[in-house]
Amino acid sequence: MADIPDIEALTPYARSLGIALDRWEDGTPIMAVSFDEMVEGRPDHYHGGATGGLLETAGYAALRAELARLEREAVLKPINITVQYLAAGKSRTSYARGRITKLGRRSANITVEAWQDDPARPIATAVMNVLMAEPSG
Repeated sequence: MADIPDIEALTPYARSLGIALDRWEDGTPIMAVSFDEMVEGRPDHYHGGATGGLLETAGYAALRAELARLEREAVLKPINITVQYLAAGKSRTSYARGRITKLGRRSANITVEAWQDDPARPIATAVMNVLMAEPSG
């Protein structure tokens, strides 16, 4: 099974929130973040930026995993991310999983879902477009 790069590959923002690989499901990394004061917005609820950070991190993790599976190297650069907040994240662990909807030679489109208790009841979703540049050699 391909593995995503170690924790150092996560952005400093993701590391500061405590986002980490929770498990693999059907070849896809599931990212998680535990609830604590670093992710709290209003009392006992996730801050929207923390939820967005989890979604973005899961999207990049899914893309890195797929590129590793294909033995492709690329420097990932964000084009855009659109987040839809569907329900308030409560004071428990949140999870997220990305799915590659299109993988081209120079760009990728990814959909991401975040949930808490039930993956069928997402608290937020995102659509990401990522530029995949050639690594400088």
